[in-house]
Amino acid sequence: MCSDSKTSDVFSHQTEFVCEAKNLHDEICSGKLREAPLIPLAEEAVKDLLALLRGESRGKGGGYKDPNIDHFTRHRLDGMKTLLKFYTDKRSKTYGHWSASSLMAAVSLNRGTYCARILRSLTRQYINDRTVLPINPYGNWNETLLVDESLCTELNLYLQEIGNHITAEKLVLYLHRKDVMERHGITRKISAHTARRYLKILGFRFREPSKGSYADGHERGDVVDYREKHYLPSWAGIMQRVLKWTSEGIPEYGPLPGRQVIVWFHDETIFYAHDRRRRNWYHKDAPCKPYQKGDGHSLMIADFVSAEFGFLRTPDGRTARRLFRPGKNRDGYFTSEDIKDQARAAMDLVEELYPEYEHVFIYDNATTHLKREDGALSARKMTKGPSANFFTSVQARDDQGKPIPGQRTKIQMKPGKLPDGTEQPLYYPDDFKDEKGQPSELAGKFKGIVNILLERNINIEGKKFECRGFKCASPAVDCCMKRILYNQPDFSNQESILEATYRERGFQVIFLPKYHCELNPIEQCWGYSKRLYRFYPQSSREDVLQKNAVECLDAIPIESIRRFFNHAYKFADAYSKGLNGRQAAWAARKYRGHRVLPESLMEDMGKAGIV
Repeated sequence: MCSDSKTSDVFSHQTEFVCEAKNLHDEICSGKLREAPLIPLAEEAVKDLLALLRGESRGKGGGYKDPNIDHFTRHRLDGMKTLLKFYTDKRSKTYGHWSASSLMAAVSLNRGTYCARILRSLTRQYINDRTVLPINPYGNWNETLLVDESLCTELNLYLQEIGNHITAEKLVLYLHRKDVMERHGITRKISAHTARRYLKILGFRFREPSKGSYADGHERGDVVDYREKHYLPSWAGIMQRVLKWTSEGIPEYGPLPGRQVIVWFHDETIFYAHDRRRRNWYHKDAPCKPYQKGDGHSLMIADFVSAEFGFLRTPDGRTARRLFRPGKNRDGYFTSEDIKDQARAAMDLVEELYPEYEHVFIYDNATTHLKREDGALSARKMTKGPSANFFTSVQARDDQGKPIPGQRTKIQMKPGKLPDGTEQPLYYPDDFKDEKGQPSELAGKFKGIVNILLERNINIEGKKFECRGFKCASPAVDCCMKRILYNQPDFSNQESILEATYRERGFQVIFLPKYHCELNPIEQCWGYSKRLYRFYPQSSREDVLQKNAVECLDAIPIESIRRFFNHAYKFADAYSKGLNGRQAAWAARKYRGHRVLPESLMEDMGKAGIV
């Protein structure tokens, strides 16, 4: 800042202070400020003063905003508050005694009678007029460069440009650039310590990055395409017949256009024996306590939850919940067969308990959930030409059809379907003969993508076999031979084992987009139960681990489960309005307690600068 402007600021603040002192002296001489105020008026004043010092409420989230009162003014306001409390509190020894209360307030500030007299005058003025507050006579003599709004804007743009490589030293060099100094009237170079203060004022903190809900693939092209074209339309198709709940867990009554739909979300989680809360209040002289090495035994739990009924279980305790001890030398791993068996158990229970409703099951995009039956059509690993080695690797099974652990075998891929509906074998027959009627060397071999497409009368002239890494640029559908075959109806409409299992019983199953755990409310149920679990006494016994984990899951209130569902519904509504992951996360924090986002969403986002 230039020295002339600073000098003028000093004289202006001195003039204001002299005028204030003169007016105060005139009123004291007239006797107006020597009168003791009425106690009811003083009580109202102390309430307003406390609210002023506390700041504006942050709303439902709790806490208060910083009122940004400078140290000098806050010191005097604290003295005024203390005076009023001594004067109006019946427990005070100076209750109802104006002068004595001011002396006690001055003593609390380590001051004398002059301070008591000033406090009485300032407080009397505040009682008469709430807009009259103490003035800081020192003004802004040591004013920071950041009072210049244009400089703040320029710094924010610069810091945005350098992204995650912000340092105090870079800010020092930027502010020392000749063009920046001339543009903003900066006369000398700032220190690194001052630059760190500036970064804090601008809202930056030197810490580890916050952990969010999203992985790198959340806004990947194929993930967004599935979210927009598959999941959200399927979700919109059932939402009209799903009962909605208020933030207090009360149903929003109203006629539904058809049979009510109950949505059951599925997921798995793992509890660990040694997962306990580490932060607590400990005495400073408390001895060190050795911790158990590692996480201890693990327990996987897979379950279903709905907003209407909570976890899926009968009054007598029967449930579709699966408890599994994962590990090579324990129960093994949760396979597609286990998923299918659990799905059948869930369908049996909902048909028994809630036959009057329509039920929809929603799973995440895990590999075990999407697994297709052995030999299902897939173009991803097919060869270009004939091959004697292209087969599908599947789990080996014994004569009773049970899987043999650790063993796999190879089988031929199942036939496809031509556009006219006839079957198209993908392998040459074992007795295949050439044009001369002689046994051909192609007998029993895989045909290859080129021959498969030619048999379908698809023109592949000028097409390359595969885009690099099969990462075709979206929304291309015929950029390469492999992509063309991949998008053929019989290849793209392959059902997973789970879909076929539900379809056979007349149920619908929907898969969440990848990396979208915020759309699954059961994730928050896991978090709630694990927070409770971490307060249990630590034990290495597996039976104790199972008992505690199940108790914590059953302890989740249905009201909390419904709030978790509203949270997931809010994200789905945000994506349906065209928001990306970052914007949806901002909206979810902004509109707490809402199930759908308000009409003012786009306007509020513009004001907040969320793009």
